[in-house]
Amino acid sequence: MERSAQGFAGTGIPGSGPRVPAQPRAAECDRGVPETDRGAQERGAQEGDRGTPGIAAGDRMSGPDGMSGPDGGSGAVRGEHTHSETPFPRPRPLVQRSSVRGQILDALRTALVTGELLPGEVYSAPALGERFGVSATPVREAMQQLALEGAVEVVPNRGFRVIVRGTRELAELAEVRALIEVPVMLRLARTVPAERWTELRPFADATVRAATTGCRATYAESDRAFHRAVLALCGNDQLVSIAEDLHRRSQWPLVGGPVSRGRADLVADAAEHLTLLEALGAGDVDVVRALVREHFAGSR
Repeated sequence: MERSAQGFAGTGIPGSGPRVPAQPRAAECDRGVPETDRGAQERGAQEGDRGTPGIAAGDRMSGPDGMSGPDGGSGAVRGEHTHSETPFPRPRPLVQRSSVRGQILDALRTALVTGELLPGEVYSAPALGERFGVSATPVREAMQQLALEGAVEVVPNRGFRVIVRGTRELAELAEVRALIEVPVMLRLARTVPAERWTELRPFADATVRAATTGCRATYAESDRAFHRAVLALCGNDQLVSIAEDLHRRSQWPLVGGPVSRGRADLVADAAEHLTLLEALGAGDVDVVRALVREHFAGSR
């Protein structure tokens, strides 16, 4: 059954926050160029065909980028007087499109974490786009990214189905995270000075504040930020990226509807961050090993 994409709380979809501005079409961008500017451009092209007085065609020099012009500059095309022309407006749609796609991707990830995108349900890009106030294209692009991350799967001619996940997958993710992060944290516990761990205290405190709100999406973001800051001390960007992807996957809800973890569970999870920092600062590798494994096993 295809969902009609009812409003998602806190995701930027109408009913819960500001709408994402619709993208201008290419034709609309063209209409935004004043006729006077077009005339100047056409006249400049015609004058360029006639050449520049005093410079023979064979004497025109070529700039370092291969563009021809009397001064050899990279911005001068043969015969053009670029100093007298009105600058052509930069193509804004590409920048805006990228921004909108990113906003929608963040909103969809939030909806996944909160369970508002239900496992097993199919959602179409046009229906979601209508709720976001944009065309289906940036929604489809965001969904395709989520498909690469393993959150959804493509259903031909229908849309995207949210992946159904069970406890086994969650346990497998916890095991893989432990295999990657535990050795790194043990090494960091032996080599990183205590004062460096003190500098990470604000990240741990942020998870506690987020947990007290009871908002799973807010807590999920602060939780990833804490683990990312800890692992960043190893200096391996690839490891940090892979670990964060696994962490994000472990935060998606299981099959059965909305997640069951409440505010008390989030607060307890956040408290483990403070204890972990203390153990890392003290260089207590045994406590670090036990804490990290237990933390991953209980995280959802």
